[in-house]
Amino acid sequence: MISADDGTIRGAGAIVWRPGDSGPDVALVHRPRYDDWSFPKGKRRRGEHDLLTAVREVMEETGLRVVLGRPLAPSAYQVGGRAKVVRYWAARCAGPGEFVPGAEVDRLSWLPAAQARRQLSYERDVALLDEFLAGPIKSAALIVLRHAEAARKSATDPGDLSRPLDARGVAQAGLLAAMLACYGQCRVVSSAAERCLATVRPYAAAVGVPVEAEPAFTEPAGAAWAGVPVTAVAEVAGAGQRAGMTTEAASARAATHEMAFGQVATHEAVPQGAVTHEAVRNRAAWRMTGLAIGGVPALVCAHRENLPLLIEAAFGAFGVQAPEGPPLDTGAFWVLQSAGGVLVSSERHDADA
Repeated sequence: MISADDGTIRGAGAIVWRPGDSGPDVALVHRPRYDDWSFPKGKRRRGEHDLLTAVREVMEETGLRVVLGRPLAPSAYQVGGRAKVVRYWAARCAGPGEFVPGAEVDRLSWLPAAQARRQLSYERDVALLDEFLAGPIKSAALIVLRHAEAARKSATDPGDLSRPLDARGVAQAGLLAAMLACYGQCRVVSSAAERCLATVRPYAAAVGVPVEAEPAFTEPAGAAWAGVPVTAVAEVAGAGQRAGMTTEAASARAATHEMAFGQVATHEAVPQGAVTHEAVRNRAAWRMTGLAIGGVPALVCAHRENLPLLIEAAFGAFGVQAPEGPPLDTGAFWVLQSAGGVLVSSERHDADA
């Protein structure tokens, strides 16, 4: 058991769902010690990140592998005279598992939402279920990540693309692989700099996807550009339609971003010598816009210098202003969950617990 400095007990869990005959079915667990029905949850281990706690506790109590979706409101209540706070996420069942009854949980039930509402033992869980049902059940994650801690810059070549991660950065990349895997298999698009590529390689290897190097996400701007085709309005509009937006809505979204960022040009390759800082920024904003509204889970890894532009483009793709606050630290990331071209949640996480 772990508690915060103020004595608060911290935990995490999830509303685990799968498609049912008339909407989602949700998983409830029965605890013989309390003779109650609730959602799977448990206490955070010392030094463990909440994301990892949620996925681990679901696995331990139900045997199920899950993919986290949008965050839900935390539950706060008293246990034995101490405050307890449990963070929750919507979580899609990613495959069949083997439930093993035990002393802590002896029964697992999959129930339609209406029946689950009647079965739950606590009003706080009923409120959590209502919140879950009020929003989109399924969503796609866009993760925007700052690379892990890297070796010091060279005085003679501060823009060195081969600069590796340092020892702390290697450890962060390993932890990030587990944290990012909580969101399932995502497309990985990274700056071509080694410190960015090394940050996402462990995750990409764990989930079995390639790492796509994107010159427009590389700092200094255009450093890795070599005749790469630039995007056009049609690419963004097409991404919106694939995400479930109507043709009219997708075209309107693309037109909005054309006015904001400028249409970069055509699908023709840009000669190395013709690349400008403005063209790279436009390309980066367009690429992020397409990834944001594409409806396919994606992870983008970039630099402190260009993350403000990429984060602005990611939120702006949904017509939302990026939240104010300090810049991302090394190994920190934003997770934007969307459905049908609409932003449904955003949350920020650090690599450290």
